[in-house]
Amino acid sequence: MSEKTSDTKNTPGAESTSLRVDKWLWHARFFKTRTLAAKQVSEGKIRVNSTKISKPARMIATGDVLTFPKDDHVRVIKVLGFGTRRGPAPEAQALYEDLDPPKPREKREDQNNFPPVPRYEGKGRPTKKDRRNMPLSGGSLLD
Repeated sequence: MSEKTSDTKNTPGAESTSLRVDKWLWHARFFKTRTLAAKQVSEGKIRVNSTKISKPARMIATGDVLTFPKDDHVRVIKVLGFGTRRGPAPEAQALYEDLDPPKPREKREDQNNFPPVPRYEGKGRPTKKDRRNMPLSGGSLLD
């Protein structure tokens, strides 16, 4: 008879030694969908060990360093392992080491300062209280 060879791809729960970069980025919760991760890779925005890649099927291994832009800063991530599924955040954070953690955002002076609420000075719409206090102009129609 024929001998069965052990195939790690088809064996559930088997620990793999490499994984597609788009799938790993999705598993590690850097992108909401795998399509978004693949799009970033296809646009050449991801680097593996300081080499630009453009194919989402590029395999990565443990120890690889990924560099990519995320929001308004550049992330530098070292791959520590591979997950079998896209699990909760604590499980995803165990898959990588952040070599350059994002700095906390500083509040700018003009960022959260909203202009004061306009009072009726001929600008904007008057409030109900302002309308009550307005003098009736133009006289009465019965005069």
